[in-house]
Amino acid sequence: MTDAALQGNVGSFDLALAGADLATDEGLNTAIIASLFCDARADAGEVADGVDPRGWWADAYAEVSGDATGSKLWLLRREKQTVDVQARAQEYAQEALAWLLADGVAASVNVVASYPQRGALVIAVAITRPGSGAIFERQYQYVWESYE
Repeated sequence: MTDAALQGNVGSFDLALAGADLATDEGLNTAIIASLFCDARADAGEVADGVDPRGWWADAYAEVSGDATGSKLWLLRREKQTVDVQARAQEYAQEALAWLLADGVAASVNVVASYPQRGALVIAVAITRPGSGAIFERQYQYVWESYE
């Protein structure tokens, strides 16, 4: 699996360059960034009437009906940092990465959400690759808008 590589951190990502060309990522980093930090469409009842449910426009053209890109982490952006919200963040991240299992890219996906400091959520991801058993581990930070 080869993707155009992304660079950046804390919600601001851009395409990485290798000289005059786009850099590539043959690992899982770019796929995980897109899965976690693109906004998945909210289900009915998850947002108030009149609020944009977001979602990625290309989901309308998914090869498999119901396939969607992104996570619902954006729904937490104004929540307080509580144990319940931390559990929801972990659940949203796990859901966003479930496609790795369904598509056979991963044998297992483990996600742990934590608050290392006020105003920040860290999502630790450990993915075991099928066949080789190689483990991809990385931490991603999500910054809170409201953290009192």
